[in-house]
Amino acid sequence: MTTGVEHYENFPVASWLCPPHLRPVIAAIYWFARTADDIADEGDAPTAQRLQDLQAYRDDLYRIAQAPPYLPHHAAPSTRWPHVFGPLHTHLHAHHLPVPLLHDLLSAFEQDVIRTDQGLHYQSHQELLDYCRLSANPIGRLLLHLYGITDPQRLTESDCICSALQLINFWQDLSVDLPRQRHYLPLHNMRALGLELSDFGPRANTPAALPQERSTRKALLIASLLDQACDLMHAGQALPLHIPGRAGWELRLVVQGGLRTAEKIRHLHHQTWLTRPTLRPLDLPLLLWRAGRMKASAPK
Repeated sequence: MTTGVEHYENFPVASWLCPPHLRPVIAAIYWFARTADDIADEGDAPTAQRLQDLQAYRDDLYRIAQAPPYLPHHAAPSTRWPHVFGPLHTHLHAHHLPVPLLHDLLSAFEQDVIRTDQGLHYQSHQELLDYCRLSANPIGRLLLHLYGITDPQRLTESDCICSALQLINFWQDLSVDLPRQRHYLPLHNMRALGLELSDFGPRANTPAALPQERSTRKALLIASLLDQACDLMHAGQALPLHIPGRAGWELRLVVQGGLRTAEKIRHLHHQTWLTRPTLRPLDLPLLLWRAGRMKASAPK
């Protein structure tokens, strides 16, 4: 979610509000996710090499999870990524991090590589949610683990927020993802409106190339997908009201950052296949004001 840090999308917007004693472990999780994201998405390595590197990365994660809490100074936890697995080894054991959630993140990156290489598309909104379960929801659950929150309702609310942020990011980033062959528009939803992926191709992005009626259908598609994402956000927005102190305020801003991004998409008449809306520093006062007025539920 681009309401977050610059590169790896699924981290909180307001990390400066993070409780200071948790910043090192959150940084270790961030670098774990960001480095895996780079392996999957950056450079010009072929698919087979990316998958091989992600498997080696997964092996290193397994290795530090099985290692004793205190390694001898000469025993490097990873030969290729010591800057990632050294700190992560320390914090994984100190905070008893749920290792399956870290493995889920790697599964999402592997899925990205395979889908992009094979030109596979998500068929339905439910398939997108299944992807978010791996790519986004683990981050929220890791943070709640660090905050000592295990209540099932709170975990469900966290999943709603994280999935909503991921989906909003998809609809925000269409102009960036589509040229890179990253396809997240669900085919069932598209075809229900008589649309195909070619309608979002570069030749269809000029008024002369696409009839107004078809362009309207494209906007309706994004609007409906965005509404589903915002419904998820509203379903989870009680969560930060149950988290005290700085962490609760950080999550309030995460929620409001996602909703503000959705608002900017609407201001563009949902035409994010043409341009990408972003949050600006001038949005911060509005986010703070809205965060202070948050309630457990809100209308669309």
